[in-house]
Amino acid sequence: MTTNPVPPVAATAADVPSRAQRSIYPAPFAARFDGRDKKPLGTVFGLTNFGVNLTRLASGAASSLRHAHTRQDEFVYVLEGEVVLYTDAGATALSPGMCAGFRAGTGDAHRLVNASDRDAVYLEVGDRTAGDEATYPDDDLVARLDAGAWRFFRKDGTPY
Repeated sequence: MTTNPVPPVAATAADVPSRAQRSIYPAPFAARFDGRDKKPLGTVFGLTNFGVNLTRLASGAASSLRHAHTRQDEFVYVLEGEVVLYTDAGATALSPGMCAGFRAGTGDAHRLVNASDRDAVYLEVGDRTAGDEATYPDDDLVARLDAGAWRFFRKDGTPY
């Protein structure tokens, strides 16, 4: 019989193990995220309604493909370094202490890119609302959250 470990009361974020799988994107896209490291902080505490990641982007790395969620709100808070936030409105520089939020259902696609010469670190928070979908306006990709796992399709509906 397998038992679930008791979550810690507190943890040092930097000591949380990085996600073993660097990207959940299908093969044509996954290699674009070699310079991204995510530490799933929420998972350490057994959180199921929302996720929290401590994310480090190396110089030149991106957080994700530019995307918009139908049901998931997202929030980022920059801790170290500088990133450029790309949305439908254009590019916005974010530095330590700055934050941004992305309300579900707006269709305003977003992503972060580290255009500086040093690492950037930020917290990202997102809920895990069932039935969420993500659209990727710059890529031939659509994602659907199905039974807690993301499934990826081309825009014509064929699966990856």
